[in-house]
Amino acid sequence: MLTLSHTVAGDECRIFFPERRTDLAGFESFLGEGDKLLGLDTETTGLDIYSPGYRLRLVQIGNAREAWVLQADLFRDAIIRALRQPRSFGVHNASFDLQVIDRHLGVRIEELADRVLDTKIFAHLLDPRQRHEGGAGLRLKELSEIYVDEAAPDTQEGLTAVFRSLGFTKETGWAGVPIDNETYVRYAGLDVILETRLFYELAPLVKALELSDLSQFEHHLQSLLAIMQRKGVRLDVDYIDRLRSELAVEASDFAKVAARYGVSNVNSTTQVSAALVGMGETLTETTDSGALKVDKAVLLPLADLDRDWTRIEARDPNPLADAVLRTKRAMKWDESYAGAFLKLRDSDDRLHASIGGLQARTARMSISRPPLQQLPSGDWKIRRALIADPGQLIVASDYAQVEMRVLAALCQDETLVEAILSGTDLHDFTAERVFGPDFTKVQRKVAKAIGFGKVYGGGKTTVARQTGQTEAAVAPAMAAYDATFPGIKRYAQRLQRRAEYGKKEVITVSGRHLPLDRDRLYAATNYVVQSTARDLLAQAIVDLFDAGLGDHLLLPVHDEIIAQAPEAEAEEVVQEIGRIMGSTFYGIPILSDPEVYGRSWGSGYGVPAELDAR
Repeated sequence: MLTLSHTVAGDECRIFFPERRTDLAGFESFLGEGDKLLGLDTETTGLDIYSPGYRLRLVQIGNAREAWVLQADLFRDAIIRALRQPRSFGVHNASFDLQVIDRHLGVRIEELADRVLDTKIFAHLLDPRQRHEGGAGLRLKELSEIYVDEAAPDTQEGLTAVFRSLGFTKETGWAGVPIDNETYVRYAGLDVILETRLFYELAPLVKALELSDLSQFEHHLQSLLAIMQRKGVRLDVDYIDRLRSELAVEASDFAKVAARYGVSNVNSTTQVSAALVGMGETLTETTDSGALKVDKAVLLPLADLDRDWTRIEARDPNPLADAVLRTKRAMKWDESYAGAFLKLRDSDDRLHASIGGLQARTARMSISRPPLQQLPSGDWKIRRALIADPGQLIVASDYAQVEMRVLAALCQDETLVEAILSGTDLHDFTAERVFGPDFTKVQRKVAKAIGFGKVYGGGKTTVARQTGQTEAAVAPAMAAYDATFPGIKRYAQRLQRRAEYGKKEVITVSGRHLPLDRDRLYAATNYVVQSTARDLLAQAIVDLFDAGLGDHLLLPVHDEIIAQAPEAEAEEVVQEIGRIMGSTFYGIPILSDPEVYGRSWGSGYGVPAELDAR
């Protein structure tokens, strides 16, 4: 048996790596010592848990001074027995390890999750900021440096050096490094020692801030999201192959348009900016290096497009800006979506996209690998690739203007509450109040953009970009909006004053603490509204599982829950999903729009009938 020692926070710790079954006697003795909580971690061949050829290599179990690093293929039975003992486990980023253990050891998420305590959840509740945002960070190494030992080794960086010395890359090293490599074993063992120590540091802080109930909720939600990820969504591989060909043609065609205006490389900031200036466009924004900006935010208004790629109708589209945008989009969609679908699919052609339950400062959920939440709201091309299982239909229920309803509930502005309770179109109502009864289509877009700006923190610059109007034209409309809904401004000012003269944070209805940057106190309203809307969606997911509908659920994307149901029951199922998602929040109805989409996710986004799943 390989035995290593390492000093952590002044304590001598031991790491054991059994090499034969007789070495397991010490492990069995260790398990019998009566620790109520042990650290748990896994080492695998990469991040794509469900991809063909993926392997679980090591399972580590330990406490604050001792770690056992077990080879998954040699000691599978001993590992499973240990996991099924009636004790708790501390894990960092538990969703990943729960799915690995479920997939490769057969210990189901349902039987282990209730005994897992995730220090990443603890850390997010205490301070959701990343290190570059001024927070403690959310990675095990970052947190261990602060709470456990400032000399805590960086397992990722240290192992990367080992990988390279052995001829591997950062990506291939996890599969290729010899399983008994001393550095590999040492870092594997240290992770559970650090994890256990971190748990005993963070758990009392969570309790002291009275966040225990919220922590319990987030842990339960995490297990449900992991179950959804395990299920995955079926892919239409034939369609994806055709789509990739179409995207390649689209990228080539629009690149040729760009070339006619002197841009041979659409990714060249210098070429694009020079050509646009030569066409008479005025570019005012610059990068840190002083170059003219021609990013998506700059190009969309020039192409007369909003962020959902629909015409603003504020100007004639600049053909170069349009061509650059469409070339880059086609290339990105091919790589980030169509290509990623094929790369990430499992052996049954299912996609298990990563569902992040606690993302960003506000805890908004996200979908990554691939980033489905970044798709434009009107797109069907990519969504068409995700299809229902045989005999089933895709159904979905999307919250209706949930952020504006949350804002109305929190600020209790009488006019905004009246508009929502009356059932009128909120953007029409706002445009009429701001611009008068003869408001134009463009003015409605301005009113809508200002309203969303109150939710997402956008000012007059953002509204001007999204609507194609000048900032000078937008400013009086924003003033009129504030006069129409004075309660929104009063609520925002109240949050900012509390943050300015107290802790630089806001506390949501659920008790979540959201730190504010000193120079961005104005983001307080944005943070509270987004976080609260997220919590309503999270509660709906829990309620749907409690109602026995969990087997239908596939993905939560933005404010939409995507599911599937047998054809004969689809309408009944989605109506029940919609009913359960609905609620009343401080007197404001939270509504959703349940709908049977069809054979694919894209069926609900206008995919032509001849291209729908067959």
